[in-house]
Amino acid sequence: MGAALLALSSVVNAHGTHAGDLLLEHPYAVPSLQGSANGAAYLRGIRNSGSQPDRLIGASTPVAERVELHQMTLDAGVMRMRAIPAIELPAGAEVPLRHGGTYHLMLLNLKRPLVDGDRFDLTLDFERAGRQTVKVWVQTPRDAAAVHVH
Repeated sequence: MGAALLALSSVVNAHGTHAGDLLLEHPYAVPSLQGSANGAAYLRGIRNSGSQPDRLIGASTPVAERVELHQMTLDAGVMRMRAIPAIELPAGAEVPLRHGGTYHLMLLNLKRPLVDGDRFDLTLDFERAGRQTVKVWVQTPRDAAAVHVH
């Protein structure tokens, strides 16, 4: 029974990675639009269980020329996307980077299309927790209408 529970917990936590006090939960990307040079990557959340704040200050991946941290804001009724220098990760909080949400990682000049079922490495750079590489799974979201076009 104990071995079965241990095996189940390994499966449940298989798509989450620790970087210091940070838990990087469920990194994923959506399939790229046909003919689009750009894509986007997300995380269900970055949970900071530590007593000190941290910041996501950069990212890179072999599937794109460069990665930018992006923030979506509502400006006079219009959604606007802009590159930002960092994403704040307050102590004891979780920050989502989900499609349709405030933050995401913009993959610029893709070297190949992102296809449902693919996996690729994404390296995240944190001010305190350092550098951590995660495996991103390309998947079509349940709510495909929430995916915005880049």
